[in-house]
Amino acid sequence: MLSEARRELLQRRLRGEQGSRPEHRPRPEGPIPLSFAQQRLWFLDQLEPGSTDYNVPMPMRLTGALDPVALRRALDALVERHEVLRTRLVAVDGVAHQVIDPPAGLALVEVDLTGAGDRRAEAKRLVAADADVPFDLAAGPLIRGSLIRLGPDEHVLGLCMHHVVSDEWSAAILNRELVALYEAFRRGEPSPLGPLSAQYADFSFWQHEWMNGEKAAAALAYWREQLAGLQVLELPADHPRPRVRSAAGDTVAFDVPPAASARLRQLAHDADATVFIVLLAAFAVALGDFTGQDDVVIGTPVANRGRAETEGLIGLFLNTLVLRADLSGDPAFTDVVGRVRKVALDAYDHQDMPFERIVDELLPERDRSRTPLFQVLFNYGQGAGAGGGRGNGRGGATG
Repeated sequence: MLSEARRELLQRRLRGEQGSRPEHRPRPEGPIPLSFAQQRLWFLDQLEPGSTDYNVPMPMRLTGALDPVALRRALDALVERHEVLRTRLVAVDGVAHQVIDPPAGLALVEVDLTGAGDRRAEAKRLVAADADVPFDLAAGPLIRGSLIRLGPDEHVLGLCMHHVVSDEWSAAILNRELVALYEAFRRGEPSPLGPLSAQYADFSFWQHEWMNGEKAAAALAYWREQLAGLQVLELPADHPRPRVRSAAGDTVAFDVPPAASARLRQLAHDADATVFIVLLAAFAVALGDFTGQDDVVIGTPVANRGRAETEGLIGLFLNTLVLRADLSGDPAFTDVVGRVRKVALDAYDHQDMPFERIVDELLPERDRSRTPLFQVLFNYGQGAGAGGGRGNGRGGATG
């Protein structure tokens, strides 16, 4: 099934809009700039050293007979293939750049829990404990792993990365390529993966080059107009807002009955919209009821992989869009869906503008008690295409 991000890209191409393709020229000499998303996370790391908010644990359960040598070779090949997995963010005179280290393999720590009482519970505890260990963005590495043995035919591969080198789309790539490499090496065959046409560092150069062009100026003008006079969403809360926003929170899981899912899909079909748009519209209506406001501002992640060269790369490409739902005039729900659909499609057409640049343009002075521009984030994912640190869920309040 196509993810929301891939569906967006397909819709644009069906409308005759092709993703821009860079000229294939050598990477410029000199320091490699951070992408705009990396700049934001690097700044937050400087602001709160030792924070683990953007650690991304990726445990993988492995069943059946395991060839640890083939697994190590596969992990090493993956780190060699994707430069970003051996990249550090190093500051010189206060300006951070990407530093790509030569391939050196992944140091895989082995843990044997075969004698433990509740082996799976202990493995879960070890994965959670590793996720609470900070990364040093300058010293690296920004990916680490452990192989936890539960029994002869059961292991857990506990990978953990910092968000500056990965997102959810990247996790799917890593999983897919790791399996392909492992199976090939286990059979004594060479890597089945073709060469990459670009690396994450190339994307960073392309992004900075694009920001100096006319399309970027037009996109920034769009966002300046679209977000003018933005209202702060005043969510009713049981406690006073802290002076500095915290990532502390919780997760509530629930199931949507099959009959309700079928009705959602039918409603989306009748409205010529995706299920994402219908759910976003319903979420906006609920927030409008909670707050009594008819200008509801919601953030949502987008894959931001418009170039074909980036679709198979591991790295932090994720961007955030700020969407405004107009609930004025007591509209019928089908009208709200139509309004949200238009706003979302227009935002997709201008998704190349980094969220960080929009914040700099519209909020020169920050309020550390709130998330910039929006207070609620909504995410709908059926596969790769979104991403975030440990605190990001499928939807909810960010402040």
